[in-house]
Amino acid sequence: MAISNIKDQRSKIQNRRSEGREYNQLRAMLAVTRASLRSIMRSPSAVVFSIAFPLIFIVVFGFIGGNNISVRVGVHPQSDTTNEIFTMMKVRPEVKLIREPEAAMKEELLRGKISAIIRIEKNLDTSKPEYLVHVQTSNASREGGAVVSMLMGHAVDKANLAKNPPPKPEAELRPEHLEGRAFTSIDFILPGMLGFSLLSTGVFGTAFVFYNLRSTLVLKRFFATPIRRPFIVLGEALSRVTFATITSSIIIILGHFAFGFTLINGVTTFLLMLLLAFIGLFVFMGFGFIVSGVAPNESVIPVLANIITLPQFLMAGTFFPADVFPSWLQPVVKVMPLTYLNEAMRKIAFEGVSFFEVWQDLLVLGLWGAVVYFIATRVFRWE
Repeated sequence: MAISNIKDQRSKIQNRRSEGREYNQLRAMLAVTRASLRSIMRSPSAVVFSIAFPLIFIVVFGFIGGNNISVRVGVHPQSDTTNEIFTMMKVRPEVKLIREPEAAMKEELLRGKISAIIRIEKNLDTSKPEYLVHVQTSNASREGGAVVSMLMGHAVDKANLAKNPPPKPEAELRPEHLEGRAFTSIDFILPGMLGFSLLSTGVFGTAFVFYNLRSTLVLKRFFATPIRRPFIVLGEALSRVTFATITSSIIIILGHFAFGFTLINGVTTFLLMLLLAFIGLFVFMGFGFIVSGVAPNESVIPVLANIITLPQFLMAGTFFPADVFPSWLQPVVKVMPLTYLNEAMRKIAFEGVSFFEVWQDLLVLGLWGAVVYFIATRVFRWE
């Protein structure tokens, strides 16, 4: 009789699974999401890496400001580059000279991507200084523009003093200023901190959670229920998206109202940044799935996760522009997904570009997503 009852119960479960309609997959997925979200909120590491750590850096850089490690200086196409003043600027380690069309450089100057544009012209009036040195700056890079003006002034003074006795000054400095939006340190730091938060949540959170679910046989118990595997993954992913949306909103709102972080188009910019955060988190979660699949034990997870996250945290434009690194390191910097997420965040927040204008950054992130999820499907283990 007991055996007959067990067979009847098993037959009912199989019928429910075959019908599919009696068991609500969406409701089960939401239940997984709620449980996972509670576990994330109770995890000290999740709070530290996703909220506390980025906020500490935002507060520090918001109060103390920051100086550029180097300055990017545009060289006007018609500038004389054979004189001593230009030579002195060219050999300075803190100056990176940029050669582009005039219109492109002016646009970058107004957006804060370069600190100044210099144009050195030979003076045809023999009674006046031999060279006229024009230095064009803007509000978008006040600190960088001030540094360039100071360096050019020093070069002009040195050139003038080199004439002994000087019949006339060697050069004359002529500063020019363009009005534009002021680009402060928080406008650079906050997107980097937001990217770091998403990278930590996606890699560390996903790797540890799925490894623990597998090692504690929770995933195996899930299989005893009618919920399908894709809905288990979707439930866990939805919990992380919810958590990342909350943390990203806190970071952006605090940066905007406390330290003047630029949201050029207000709420629209805020929502676009959250959409970018979702895309970035989706890509970074793929790395987490790979780590959880290849890690032989839990102690290896931090090592593998740090191999993925630490280089990006240091070199992908989190604290300072990625182009300050030497040329031999640039190929590594340019291949990192966090580099493109940070760049897209800054373009939308400060420059006010549309979502479609950052298509190149989104394309690279999309390619990374395709690669990591292809690998994840090959190495991820359910049991």
